[in-house]
Amino acid sequence: MRAIPYQFVVNEVAKMCQEANFELGNDVIDAFQDALKNETSPIGQNILQDLIENANIASSERIPMCQDTGGSVFIVELGQECHIEGGSIYDAINEGVIKGYEEGYLRHSIVDNPLTRTKSKTYNSPAIIHIEMRPGSECTIHMSAKGGGSENMSALKMMKPSDGIEGVKAFILDTVKNAGPNACPPLVVGIGIGGNFERCAYLAKKSLFRPIGHRSQHQELAELELELMAKMNLLGIGPQGMGGSTTALDVKIEIEPCHIAALPVAINLNCHASRHKEINL
Repeated sequence: MRAIPYQFVVNEVAKMCQEANFELGNDVIDAFQDALKNETSPIGQNILQDLIENANIASSERIPMCQDTGGSVFIVELGQECHIEGGSIYDAINEGVIKGYEEGYLRHSIVDNPLTRTKSKTYNSPAIIHIEMRPGSECTIHMSAKGGGSENMSALKMMKPSDGIEGVKAFILDTVKNAGPNACPPLVVGIGIGGNFERCAYLAKKSLFRPIGHRSQHQELAELELELMAKMNLLGIGPQGMGGSTTALDVKIEIEPCHIAALPVAINLNCHASRHKEINL
C-alpha cells in the first residue's frame, strides 16, 4: 500500500488552482493561433489577438486571466493500492483549494446557499470532486477552474431513442446557437451521450479535461466531433459573439451505454479560457 502525505496533496492542489488561473495551457494557446490563421472577420482576428495577449500578460505577471476564477472541479484517478495518510482526499483537496485561492488572491465565486446567496467563508470551497478508482498505486488529479458564464449556458435533455443522431446533432447545435455570446466564445464544447440523467452530465464535464485537439478514440465519434465543430463555426457567432468563423475551438464527445428507453444528452460549454491542470502524485 502506497501512502501519500495529506499536506503534500494540499500543497499540490493549491499550486494547481493558481497555475490554472495564471497559465493557459499550450493546447489552448495553439488553438488560438490556429483560429487566428483561419478567422475571416477582422474584428474576430483582433479579439483572438487580444485573447493571446491577455494570456501572455496573465502568465508573465502571475495574475488571473479572467476575473471569474471559476468553481474548482476535480477528477481524481485513485489507485486501489494508494491512500492519503493523515486525512481524506476530499478534505485535502478542499484545504488545497482554500490555500490556493487565498494565497493567490483569486476571486471567491462560491455561495454556501444557492437560494439565500450567502457567500462561502472558506475561499471558493467546497470543490466539486469526482473519484474514479483504478488498479495499482498511482494517483492522478485533474483540475478545472470552471467559469460560471459558460456553465450557465450548458444544457441536458432526456431525448427519445427515436430522435436518433440527427436529433442529437440538432440539440447540440441549438444549445450553442442559443448561448450566443453569453458563454464567452470561442467555445470548447463538451458532450456526454448515454448513461443516465446524472451520468451524461458527468461525461460532458469529463470530456472538457481532454486537451484541445485530442480526438475520441472511437473513429465514428472523432468524425462527429469534427462535423459538429465545422457546423458550429458556420453559425457566425464568432469570438466573443462579435461575428466571425471561430465559434468553437473544439468539440469533445464521451459516450456510454444507456437504457433501451433513453437517449440522455448533455452539453457542457466552456469559454475560451479552457483552464485545466493535471498532476501525478
